[in-house]
Amino acid sequence: MARECAGDEARLQAMLRQLFRSVKERITGAPSLECAEEVLLRLEETDDGFHNYEFVKYLRQHICSTLGPMIEEEMEKCASEQRPGEEPGYDTLVQHVSRRIQDSREYKDMLHSLKSVLAATVEYMSSGLDAEEVRCLERQKKAHRERSGSYCTDNCSDSDSSFNQSYKFCPGKLQLIVDQLDPRQPKEVRYEALQTLCSAPPSDVLNCENWTTLCERLMATLSDPDPVFSDRILKFSAQTFTLLPLHMTKEIYTSLAKYLELYFLSRENHIPTLATGVDVTNPHVTRLLRKVRLLNEYQKEVPSFWIRHPEKYMEEIVASTLSLLSVKHDPSRLVSPKNLDPIYFFALVDTKAVWFKKWMHAHYSRTTVLKLLEKKYKSLVTAAVQQCVQYLELCETMKADELLGHTRHCGDKQKTLHYSGQEAQYVYFIHSLCLLGRLLIYTQGRKLFPVKLKNRKDSVSLTDLLVLFTQLIYYSPSCPKTTADVYSEDCSPAHMVMEILQILCDQKECAAECLHSSAVIGTLLQPVHSLLKGPEAAPDCSEAALICTAEILARIASAEEGLAFLLYGENMNSSKEESPPGAHIIAQFTKRLLDGEISVFPGSALRPAVQGAFVSVCCQMYGTCEGLQALLPHNLQESIAQAWRKTRLPSERIPSPVPGSHSVSSVSQGHRNAMAWEENLLDDLLNFAATPKGLLLLQRTGVINECVTFMSNQYAKNLQVSRRKKADYGVVLAQVASTAVGAAALRDSGFVSALVAALWSSLECGGDDARVTHPRATPVDPIDRSCQKAFLALVSLLSSPAVYELLGLQELPNRAEYSLREVPTSVTNALGSRLLLLPAESTALAERRISFCIQGFLFNKEESLTLPNKNSLCF
Repeated sequence: MARECAGDEARLQAMLRQLFRSVKERITGAPSLECAEEVLLRLEETDDGFHNYEFVKYLRQHICSTLGPMIEEEMEKCASEQRPGEEPGYDTLVQHVSRRIQDSREYKDMLHSLKSVLAATVEYMSSGLDAEEVRCLERQKKAHRERSGSYCTDNCSDSDSSFNQSYKFCPGKLQLIVDQLDPRQPKEVRYEALQTLCSAPPSDVLNCENWTTLCERLMATLSDPDPVFSDRILKFSAQTFTLLPLHMTKEIYTSLAKYLELYFLSRENHIPTLATGVDVTNPHVTRLLRKVRLLNEYQKEVPSFWIRHPEKYMEEIVASTLSLLSVKHDPSRLVSPKNLDPIYFFALVDTKAVWFKKWMHAHYSRTTVLKLLEKKYKSLVTAAVQQCVQYLELCETMKADELLGHTRHCGDKQKTLHYSGQEAQYVYFIHSLCLLGRLLIYTQGRKLFPVKLKNRKDSVSLTDLLVLFTQLIYYSPSCPKTTADVYSEDCSPAHMVMEILQILCDQKECAAECLHSSAVIGTLLQPVHSLLKGPEAAPDCSEAALICTAEILARIASAEEGLAFLLYGENMNSSKEESPPGAHIIAQFTKRLLDGEISVFPGSALRPAVQGAFVSVCCQMYGTCEGLQALLPHNLQESIAQAWRKTRLPSERIPSPVPGSHSVSSVSQGHRNAMAWEENLLDDLLNFAATPKGLLLLQRTGVINECVTFMSNQYAKNLQVSRRKKADYGVVLAQVASTAVGAAALRDSGFVSALVAALWSSLECGGDDARVTHPRATPVDPIDRSCQKAFLALVSLLSSPAVYELLGLQELPNRAEYSLREVPTSVTNALGSRLLLLPAESTALAERRISFCIQGFLFNKEESLTLPNKNSLCF
């Protein structure tokens, strides 16, 4: 038999070549040798012309001639051994005969002979193929040299490049992957198909015609309980999000969002409930959170580049996202209503709704988001408002300590892998709070209100929502041990509401529509009202809540419209108000707090912080003429000055710390706190000098010298002034120098000497921050920019009526020469002896030059006279 098969080697070679040409595309598309073997083993199932191959016919004929008689003999034996009355079973007979044939010696001899013949044939064909490949390479090189004719420096591969051929993803290969991803295929085959898909260029996959079918198979495979398949598909999706443009990644994103939407609507999946909570160690929950996080990461990245693509791509992404987040479990769908919705899982991976903040940032995407929310997905806004209402009701019914215990273990490091239902509700509440706060910034977002809630007769208007926000500051715990420890961020409701309201205060239209309302301001000042009546009227009010309230009020008072609302109320033209305006309530509370008449926080470490926060609100008001006139009856300057005297005496009596003592740190910390509080009070008093009437009140307190000394020290440190300060040190300097007492205080504090030294340093040395990277241009300005600020400050000081206090009864120095680096320390020393006056030809010409110089120094006119030397004035 071996000799007979050996004589058929030539015929076998032709048969094998025919078979290899037919299955070449499938074999070359296989990612590995195991997959190629799997393709050949399943060739009868996948190839309709399998039985027409000559090699298959040869094998069938050889088996029939060799084992045919033995098969018939075995079948007759099985039929004779059958018991009477027993029906013959075809499957049983075939299995019995096949087992006997495979155990026979003839079958083993036939396999041995076939292997020998086929091995020799394949070896001969392989050697011939190697020689043929060498000859083909030589012919290709020769043809390439003939075509080139000259040296080509192009490193890009053409269509005949073996590199491109090895990475080209042909439709036949994609069809093979689609077939291998069939759920009926073995796991090994599907796994190899996914591995091939991850190693191939995603652009070739998405550009193929079979992409729709492949996407369906991927989404179906994503539900496989084996985590390997889920990991592979998520890896492919993440790779697609990173490497491909928007028109390709959009398809992956929308498909994954649609899969999650169907996943949550299906009753066959393992979705956590509010009763069980979210156990991150659960494999089903882990895979679900990974899918949600992948979508969330794409949500935060896609706004940076979707403006460069057609708007329809962005609309599809936004629509699929809002559709997923709006999924609610309906009992009519036979799904438990207690199951967690998708929004809970998005809140877990993105508590502060950063994705929504980025989507609302640009007008390009914000318009689409708001339009879809208004027309189709307003239920998402309604659910967010409902969550805030439920949390406020929970805060009102539970005590503060119970509410803290309600969510305390969420920040426990030992329980970060499990969220109870209550903790999941709290995270969803924070997410809803951030989402609503971002909506209120924009006009179209505010037009989404009012909203109708299920268990509420009246609709929730925009004012009702702002009142709810302000109530959260007082009713919620000040520092809840919830997600703040987990995410290393301050997620307390009071802090979140304060951030939202401060953003609204910074925008004129938002503040007028949202905050300038008697209901909102009244709710914000309600605890202050209660504390004025007595500590027992507000037993649960915390220091942190009052500090947040003062921060919001200070931001409101920093704007002109907000200040007018606090001073006069909602009806500015009316002479009578049902209740006193907010400014008087704030001033009264601040005065009683400074005088110690409100003892709700005795011995509290935050008491100075509360006092300082409310004094800052008053500073925003009495820094203007209208505000000072309204607050005159409260005599706040006396209360602040008295509080400063009380603070100064203990700070002076603090003993010097002894090295090595245990009380060193406590004493130094207490001293620093006392010094900081003392400086804050001096700064608050100094703000009275922003107006002439306020300067008079400051002089009557008897601490103007200390305030001016404090201003001199702050000026020497060159600190940046807060943007909410209504008057900087330049305005305060002009006001203080307008009176004799103020000018004397400026002289005695060393402020004038500091101004003169700064001016002379600028004249002699120039600006310290001037970069010497390129030659300076020829100066054309009347005065050097480096010394303009110091010179204008000195001019403002000397142009005041109290200039006599600075220059009166002082002799002008008369020296023949000065040393090289001798810095003047007074005005007379700087301008009296070092001012060079050059005689003019006529009086009229001198007057014109003097006029030009004054214009140049005071008004910085470019047409004025340019000084030839820095330290001389020419007339």
